[in-house]
Amino acid sequence: MLDATLKQQLDAYLQRLVNPIELTVAVDDSPKSKELFELAKEIEALNSKISLTVLDNPTGRIPRMEVGPQGETARVVFAGIPMGHEFTSLVLALLQAGGYPSKEDQALQDQAKGLRRELNFEVYISLSCHNCPDVVQAINLMAILNPNVSATMIDGGVFPKEVEERGIMAVPTLFLNGEEIGSGRMSLADILNKVDDDADAKAAAAIAEKAPFDVLVVGGGPAGAAAAIYAARKGIRTGIVAERFGGQVLDTLGIENFISVKETEGPKMVAALEEHVRQYEVDIMNSQKAVALREGAYGLKEVELANGAVLKSKTVILATGARWRDMNVPGEQEYRTKGVTYCPHCDGPLFKGKPVAVIGGGNSGIEAAIDLAGLVDNVTVLEFANTLRADAVLVRKAESMKNIRIIKEAQTTEVVGADGKVKGLTYKDRATDEVHSVDVAGIFVQIGLVPNTEFLKNTIELTPRGEIIVDSHGQTSMKGVFAAGDVTTAPYKQIIVSMGSGATAALGAFDYLIRQ
Repeated sequence: MLDATLKQQLDAYLQRLVNPIELTVAVDDSPKSKELFELAKEIEALNSKISLTVLDNPTGRIPRMEVGPQGETARVVFAGIPMGHEFTSLVLALLQAGGYPSKEDQALQDQAKGLRRELNFEVYISLSCHNCPDVVQAINLMAILNPNVSATMIDGGVFPKEVEERGIMAVPTLFLNGEEIGSGRMSLADILNKVDDDADAKAAAAIAEKAPFDVLVVGGGPAGAAAAIYAARKGIRTGIVAERFGGQVLDTLGIENFISVKETEGPKMVAALEEHVRQYEVDIMNSQKAVALREGAYGLKEVELANGAVLKSKTVILATGARWRDMNVPGEQEYRTKGVTYCPHCDGPLFKGKPVAVIGGGNSGIEAAIDLAGLVDNVTVLEFANTLRADAVLVRKAESMKNIRIIKEAQTTEVVGADGKVKGLTYKDRATDEVHSVDVAGIFVQIGLVPNTEFLKNTIELTPRGEIIVDSHGQTSMKGVFAAGDVTTAPYKQIIVSMGSGATAALGAFDYLIRQ
């Protein structure tokens, strides 16, 4: 199962085990069971603190591997084979079950320890999903910290019948005590907010006690991270408040155009960004959504959060980024995560052997079609314009693939479903006004971005598209408020461009401060 390099790396990690741990496997004669058993044996052989037990006549999900401290009932379960993106989740579970401390924020760990009711988490994943490990690792940590919590990762590819019965058409999908509570990337803070009734009040109280900042960055993507670093390096009091640190980059799989880094993945880049920010005295407030910006007393700006807390600062840098654009057609919201999805890398494996559609003929749309073509039965690409906007090399690749059909001048008009799932869509031929139907099981929406500026309307000057208008220093129409990244009028929505504009905005804010 594990090649020599991976074994060597895992062996080095397992040297950090403090206490003995036990692996318990439930297997049968299936090929997947044999793979899991081989993996478990290889892990056991790497460290004397690891023991392996094989269940006789097991029931329940098979194959599965349970991880826990020796002598205790395991509360972390991997149903399937935790390789691919989930191998890191397995390594962390081994270490944390063996007493190695988590690097997660201590306040969040304490909150998880304080939960009093029984919480049985199940999360459905695919091994190609780069968003899934965040959820798996969060619930695993909660289970290790708190005896009231159990956590089970379920590979949808190994347990397709469960996926079908539960109507799961997007990953990660999280269940609590048998009821679905969320889909998509979620951090430990996000999950705690869902299960801890006092979470918002606790967070609001802690935030309300914070002294005013010199620079408050709103948004934790590349622009926000760069702004925070540049501000903190000036020695001024800097805070960063974000709905999720990393922003849109967390949903980006391959990054090959960031200068000096030949190739990386979004989550890896976000981890590096956060590590860099934390090297400075930056107050990071994650999982917090800004809902209002206003002028406050004594020349301070006020940023109100969704939990009711108010942060104050001498200057503000808005770096709230953008989100995927919706089609805004009937059925889209009704069947969101039930066939309508926005991440081909995450959800593609759930549509193996089925027909799907991709909405959008730009780079992201054509890349999605190419990726999906190797998994699904066929892909229909619908492009509104009469030409594709994707790079020529991508178009040639897509056109060469026999199971990709590209339809131009196609205006999607409705998502059609039944029994809680997508069954197809309708589109209008813009050249003839004829309406056509396409039978598909999944619809992947790839039609660009919308700036996250709804909370800023009637506060600062925006373009008709909702982008923040800035000058060459990142200054907005409100004095002392700057903006950077995809949320602004910057013509190119690229990571490297966003980082540069974040640095510009921070320097602009510092220049503003020293002149007051």
